[in-house]
Amino acid sequence: MIQLLFTVIFSEMAMILLFLFKTPLRKLLIMGLDRVKRGRGPVMVKTVAGTVFVVLMSSVYSMVKIRKRGIDDGGVVNPTDQVLMAKHLLEATLMGSVLFLALMIDRLHHYIRELRMRRKSMEAVKKQNRSFEEGKVEETKALEAEVSTLREKLKQLESELEVKSKEVNTSEANAVALRKQSEGFLFEYDRLLEENQNLRSQLQSVDFRVSRSTSKKNT
Repeated sequence: MIQLLFTVIFSEMAMILLFLFKTPLRKLLIMGLDRVKRGRGPVMVKTVAGTVFVVLMSSVYSMVKIRKRGIDDGGVVNPTDQVLMAKHLLEATLMGSVLFLALMIDRLHHYIRELRMRRKSMEAVKKQNRSFEEGKVEETKALEAEVSTLREKLKQLESELEVKSKEVNTSEANAVALRKQSEGFLFEYDRLLEENQNLRSQLQSVDFRVSRSTSKKNT
């Protein structure tokens, strides 16, 4: 019994040491414990732990009985009771150590799994952040390219607007010139019309005089 408990304790200590250092054996140990915790494994572990705890309580009870017997005998403990007391104390200590180390292994396994899951989630978040940053950089580059294209289009439109404004100014100048020319034509037309009327009136007066002189000669 004692040799078995020492073997279990040393095995548990070796498992704890394997948990403390990152080696391939730790990975195998974690995989083995994962398999143990599946299916009926937890029930078997709890059954063994319950049995060890019951035996531990039995050893403690036996020590209390021996202690009480010594007190009843006037504080004198015979050699047999001393041997039994030492044996039960050693067994109780070893079984308590077994249970404590088993609890330590369970917690270490749990925390290592949690740490691995957190690391994986952190790596996934980092990858998402990198992809987001890369997408943001690409989007920024696309926006910069679009801005440069719009600037070129704006420059082209400004040049076209400048050309159109020059054409409009030229057209306005031509229109003003044509308006002035048409006004000059109208003025000239009015002058010619007035001269024509004057010439007609003079011609009528001349005809009238000629007709009068002709009529006088005939008489």
